[in-house]
Amino acid sequence: MNPQNLSEMANSIADFFAAEPDHAEAVAGVANHIDKFWEPRMQKQLRACIAKGEEHVHPLVIEAMRTLSATAAVG
Repeated sequence: MNPQNLSEMANSIADFFAAEPDHAEAVAGVANHIDKFWEPRMQKQLRACIAKGEEHVHPLVIEAMRTLSATAAVG
């Protein structure tokens, strides 16, 4: 999948959860959605996209991906 499509999809998820008044809950919502519904290949591509700065990615997505990476490192 191309980086633009991934970032657009991730940003749409973040836009939905951005309405959550509790920031931590918003980050958790994005992380849970990506973890549950995105296959590992897509998650890996999104991480690479963020690392390379190829596309604009919503700050909630960046935080969510950090959360998922930290969780994977512990588990």
